[in-house]
Amino acid sequence: MSVSTVAPVGKRPKKWLGPLLLVLRILLALVFGLPLVFMIVSSFKPDAQIFADLDSVKAFLPVGSLSLENYVGVFERVPFARFLLNSVIVSVVTVVLGLLVNSMAAFGLSRVRFRGQGIVLGIIIATLIVPFETMALPLLWWCNQLPWLDANGLSQGWLDTYQVQIVPFIANAFSIFLFYQYFDSIPRELDEAATVDGANWFQIYWKVVMPLAGPAVATVAILTFLPAWNSYLWPLMVVQSEELRPAMVGIDYFKQLNVSWGQIMAYASIITVPVLAVFISFQRAFISSIASSGVKG
Repeated sequence: MSVSTVAPVGKRPKKWLGPLLLVLRILLALVFGLPLVFMIVSSFKPDAQIFADLDSVKAFLPVGSLSLENYVGVFERVPFARFLLNSVIVSVVTVVLGLLVNSMAAFGLSRVRFRGQGIVLGIIIATLIVPFETMALPLLWWCNQLPWLDANGLSQGWLDTYQVQIVPFIANAFSIFLFYQYFDSIPRELDEAATVDGANWFQIYWKVVMPLAGPAVATVAILTFLPAWNSYLWPLMVVQSEELRPAMVGIDYFKQLNVSWGQIMAYASIITVPVLAVFISFQRAFISSIASSGVKG
């Protein structure tokens, strides 16, 4: 005679829980997705139709007089290609140098034992509570005092250059902490094995630890790319030349004289594409890193 095992009534899965979670997910998707849909759809409409459709669902639908005039107007009104190139240069260089510097700092804090190690890590983490706005003016003054070797010889001040948009944001406390958390989860027996084989600290960092830190690298890349790409206040303060302005500062051109909301939507749609592409490319590694190291104490 077979005996069937019956699960306790209190532990049976509730049938209504699945549909409820589905509804909640759809609502969250609408909350975060509808503004993007409105932006993209409006970028194809003239200003008059944008305002006419605001009081109905047509604001989110590609209906009416649609054209590419707003996108053409973006390139005619501002040197958009130059702005986009500047943002790409600043963001990519900041990400690459940030990954190298922050991972090396985290490796030193995680694997190399020295006196005051905990104090150094605590000071780095404590800087997270300081908002950038409180440091902007002192940082601006220091950047204006730094020497730089240009085509005319040694000059003073980094203002109106690429490096003033990159160097201050290479080292990042949160990136160091995230790398530190992930490196701390990698067994130290691998270091000992590599040391027996004659590897030095840099070889252990580059050939042993970093290849295992793919999710952390992807997460830091995303979290470094986003503020670098979306930077507005700092470039507005330190860059005067049109040839060096990033894309976020370029949107101010559309707020002057005749405001064209359709062109603003087209401009915003174009500069949003790289952000979505980067996040989608590293989505799995980003979630994996947050799940494995970002929640550790």
